[in-house]
Order: sequence, then structure tokens, then C-alpha cells
Amino acid sequence: MVVKRKMTRKFLEDAFAGESMAHMRYLIFAEQAEREGFPKIAKLFRAIAYAEFVHAKNHFIALGNLGKTPENLQAGIDGETYEVEEMYPVFKNAAEFQGEKEAVRTTRYALEAEKIHAELYAKAKEKADDGEDIEIGKVYICPVCGYTAVDDVPDYCPICGTPKDRFVVFE
Repeated sequence: MVVKRKMTRKFLEDAFAGESMAHMRYLIFAEQAEREGFPKIAKLFRAIAYAEFVHAKNHFIALGNLGKTPENLQAGIDGETYEVEEMYPVFKNAAEFQGEKEAVRTTRYALEAEKIHAELYAKAKEKADDGEDIEIGKVYICPVCGYTAVDDVPDYCPICGTPKDRFVVFE
């Protein structure tokens, strides 16, 4: 059953956002703990990050936001397109205006990578609309900027210059 009352929806949307951010924050904390030589603390962060994911997923479903795959792909396309056309250009411009070099860098990285994500989702949606899965091999993600390549990876990331041997591979 989908939550319909306005106040409850707002609270659940806020809870979804908070749980989502906690999930990501704890995964980032886990990476840092691992780098600093605390593998068990890293494990604890990852475990609790998963619990936060469960909370966020439950809220997301209660809000009625989970559809069939073609609908979910369209939501992905819409989200990535918004980020490319509206959100990141404005954020990047504000960062440039305020001289925030790190924010300029991270918003530029995200903007360029999101363009690729929107294209990949659009191709996948075409197939899903026909009831077919996509033909896709390995997916390579740059760990610095999020650049995404399918099947083949360039020697260096075209967005940030990271060497291909550092890319994370999804098989």
C-alpha cells in the first residue's frame, strides 16, 4: 500500500533522503577506515550501511516509487537528464563564481559522467520496452570521476586522466 497523506509522505521522503545519505556516508567511512588499517571498523561501517539501505528501500517502496524495469529506467533517464541539463550546470557555475575549485572539479566530473549514464539508460529502456534485456559486457567505472565505459576502457579516463588499471570493473 502506498502512503498517501501529505504530511506522512513528506516525513517518509525526508527519512528516505536521510537513510540514503547515511548509507553512502557509512560506505565512504568504511573506505577510509580500510585505508587507515581498520578492517573490522570498515566491516562495521559496511554492515550498518546495508541496514541504512534496507531502511531507505522500505521507505522508497512505501512511497510508491518502485515500478517495473522500463518505468525505473525512465526514472533513471529523467534523473540523469535533470542533473545534466539543470542541476550540475547551475551548481558548477555557482562554484566557479565563488571560486570553489574543488566544487568546480567535482561538479564537472559528475556532469560529464551523468551524460553517459543517461545514454546507457536510454539504450537499456529501448530493449526493456520490447521485453528484452540488453547485451552488455563489462562496465568500467573511473573511481575518481565516475566516467563509465562499456566493454572497453580507454588507457586514461577522458574526464580526469585516471589510468585504466584503476577503473572498477563490473562483470
